[in-house]
Amino acid sequence: MHKRFTPRILAAALAALASGGAWASGFALQNQTGSGNGNAFAGAAAAAEDAGTIFFNPAGMMNLSPGHHLSVAGTILVRSIEFTNKGTTVPTFTGDNGGDAGGVALIPAGYFSYALSPNLRLGLGISPTFGNVTEYDQSFIGRFSGYYADLKQININPSVAWKVNETVSLGFGLNWAKNEVEFRLKTPIGVATQTTAILEGDDDAWGWNAGVMFNLSQNTRLGLAYRSKIKFDLEGNQIVVGVPTQSFAIRSRLETPDSFSIAVSHQLNERTQLLADYTWTGWSSVKSLPVYHASSGVQVNSLSYNFDDTYRVGFGVNYQWNDAWKLRFGIAYDKTPVQSDADRTMTLPDADRTWLSFGAKWKTSKQSSWDFGYTHIFFKDVSTTRQVTYTGAQAPFSHTVRGSFETTADLLSVQYNHGF
Repeated sequence: MHKRFTPRILAAALAALASGGAWASGFALQNQTGSGNGNAFAGAAAAAEDAGTIFFNPAGMMNLSPGHHLSVAGTILVRSIEFTNKGTTVPTFTGDNGGDAGGVALIPAGYFSYALSPNLRLGLGISPTFGNVTEYDQSFIGRFSGYYADLKQININPSVAWKVNETVSLGFGLNWAKNEVEFRLKTPIGVATQTTAILEGDDDAWGWNAGVMFNLSQNTRLGLAYRSKIKFDLEGNQIVVGVPTQSFAIRSRLETPDSFSIAVSHQLNERTQLLADYTWTGWSSVKSLPVYHASSGVQVNSLSYNFDDTYRVGFGVNYQWNDAWKLRFGIAYDKTPVQSDADRTMTLPDADRTWLSFGAKWKTSKQSSWDFGYTHIFFKDVSTTRQVTYTGAQAPFSHTVRGSFETTADLLSVQYNHGF
C-alpha cells in the first residue's frame, strides 16, 4: 500500500516531519494549532483567535480583526507505549515485550487568511490531519500481529468565509489529502522460521469541510463545524521477504472518518473567557483495511480494527493577565474507538484519555504574537487479547497475543502569529 510519492514537495516535507502518533482518538491528529494546545482544543470551533480557525471552523475567519492573518505552528510530541506480556505463547517461537514503541515527532501546521473585503475572506491551511507511527523491536512477542505501522495524511485546505450579517458567518473549504500507509509484521514460513511481510501503499483524494459562526451576543459565540469523510483507493505492494510468490502489487480501501463539533466561547468578564465543545467522530467508517491482489482482485489479507463512533468533550479558560500576556488552561476527555480487547491492535493500542493543558499568548507588538502550549495526556491502562491466524501453505499458525499497554504522551507547542 505505498508508492513513495514525490510530486508535491511541500506535502512530502510535512509528511516526513509529521511521523508521530495520533493523539486524538484513533489515528486522528488533534494538534492543528499551538494556541489550541494551551486549552486542550476546547471550544476550537468557536474560539476564532487566529488563522488556525481555518481548520476548526472556516467561518471563524470573519471574527478575526480586519486585515490578513498568518499563523505558523509546530508541536513536539513525546510518547511512550510499553507492552507487558500476560500469557502470550507462540508455537515454536520466543519473544519479549518489544521495548518502547513510542518516540519523538514534530507536527507542523500553517494557516493564512486573506481579506478580500469586510464581508469576504479567503484562507489556506496546510497540516497533517491523521497519522501514527508505532515500532517495537523485531523480537516483540506480538510481532506476528504487527510490530511496525506508519500512517501519514497531509491536508491542504483552501477555504472561504462570508459574513451574512452581524450575527451569522458561513465558511466552506475543500480538502486535498495525501495518505500513505506502511505496515510490517513477522510471518512464519516453516517450523521456527520466520520472515518479514510488508504492506505499503498511497493515494490522494478530496473532501470538504463547512462551518457556521453565530454571534449570539457581544460576549457569546456559538460555532458549528463539520469535516467530511475522505475515501482513499490505496495502491502499492505486498512484499514477503524471501518468498517471491507472495510478493505482488496490491490495492486497498481506507475511509477516514467525518466529524461534527459544536462549540461555545463566552467572555465572562473583561479578563476571563470560557470555552467548551462537544465533538463527534464517525470512526465506524474504519472497520478493516482489506487487501486485494491488484491483478486478480482476490482478497489476500485484511487488517481488522472494528472501530466504533466516538466523542470528546473539552472545557477551557483564557485569562488576560495584562496587555502583553494571556494565560490558558484546558481539560478534555477523549473516547477511544476500540470496542474490545480482542479488537485492540499492537500498532494502535488506543485507549480512553484525558488531556490536561496549560499555555500562554505573548503579544510582542500590535501586529505579532507568540503562543505556547503544553499538554500531558493521561491514558487509561488497557489490555489486548488479539488473535493471530496465518493459513499459508508453508506454516499454518495461530495464537493469541495477551498483554497490557501503558501509554503516556506530552505535547509542547509554539506558534507565531502575524497580522497586517
